Amino acid sequence: MPDISLLWSPAPYHILSYGTLLGSSVYQSFINGIVSYRALSRPQFSTLQSALLPIFFTLQTALPAILALTYPGPLTPSPSLSSLSTTTTTTRSPSSLPGVLAPSNRWSVLLPLTSIFILNALNLFYMGPVTTRIMKERKHQETRDGKRYYDAGPHSKEMERLNGRFGRMHGASALTNLVALGVTVVYGVVLSERL
Repeated sequence: MPDISLLWSPAPYHILSYGTLLGSSVYQSFINGIVSYRALSRPQFSTLQSALLPIFFTLQTALPAILALTYPGPLTPSPSLSSLSTTTTTTRSPSSLPGVLAPSNRWSVLLPLTSIFILNALNLFYMGPVTTRIMKERKHQETRDGKRYYDAGPHSKEMERLNGRFGRMHGASALTNLVALGVTVVYGVVLSERL
């Protein structure tokens, strides 16, 4: 039977949070988004993504903070204080924010967690809302033009401008998401070194 005292340690919550961060990112980026795009009409897909992405990026922004709070300091061997004993004991390095901020963890823990947080916050608070605003502007322009943005051209100058802005913002958002996913994987490698 597992040691129940582990439940009072930050370690299981850290691992569960990491798994949720990585799993939800992989699922949204490579399964849900692609399958939804193929299975739904463009208006339905846009409606679905407009509802899902704020939740997704909120989760992706909150989880690095939770990872920082639940960071379990590594166990380090320390020699026994007794001169008669040849055994070593283990002590835990600082956990939670003090552990994340420890000088020895700045590159391996603080930098990845901060990067993941900032990249997802950028998507949540800037890129997502701007992309949604452009989508709404495009919808209004469709009404003015009497033609959908994805219909065969020619399109009005305004629709071409909106399509270009949307493409750039959507591309930047997708790239930011993929970089955050890559950094998440790197942090997973850091975690695995402690196993």
